[in-house]
Amino acid sequence: MSPSTILAAAAVTALILAGRCAAAEVDYTKMSTDELAEHLIFEAGGFKLEGPVQEGGKARQRLVQDELQKVCTETHNKPSPEQAARIVADAKATIKYPEGEIRLGDWKKGGDIAWSGFGYRVGHKYDDHSKQPVGGNCYNCHQLATDRTGGTIGPSLTGYGKKRGNSQEVLRLTYETIYNAHSKFPCTRMPRQGAKGLLTREAILDLMAYLFDPDSPVNR
Repeated sequence: MSPSTILAAAAVTALILAGRCAAAEVDYTKMSTDELAEHLIFEAGGFKLEGPVQEGGKARQRLVQDELQKVCTETHNKPSPEQAARIVADAKATIKYPEGEIRLGDWKKGGDIAWSGFGYRVGHKYDDHSKQPVGGNCYNCHQLATDRTGGTIGPSLTGYGKKRGNSQEVLRLTYETIYNAHSKFPCTRMPRQGAKGLLTREAILDLMAYLFDPDSPVNR
């Protein structure tokens, strides 16, 4: 065995022993499940928490629950009537509407958004939004058009516009739901697409066109 191989093996052994000693300083058996989760995420070094994220700030900030998330976690997504009313009111206050009437965008662009999960991933290589638009990831939870298979966590959206028409009242309700679904469904699993800056207002209107336009595969 060469000297360099011996040195390399010794270095690896030292690192392993150091890791075991560090782990030995933490008694997991004395932690509650919440404390253990917090330790593994924020202290154990398993995540690159100081990396920048596309919406601004650090990856660490994404893992800290805001007040809405805390309430929904503590109540297992079943808030009391008083908590639900507060969630709805706070969610409605975040919604920024287009000027004038709501006008649908481009359904083809909306289809690309609905069937894409691109954007906002944390890792060694971040998604470049200048090369590809951010996706809505809608397909993970909803069945949309019948030409592809979507998810079943949320309700099916097939025939959405055909069933509901396109009155301003219906368009406004749909816009609000996509922008911040907690304004309609407190503690829903649906992302706060507009309120959290995940989708722009233009992208939301394109996505709505995919749901409403009679030429869209959703309504054929």
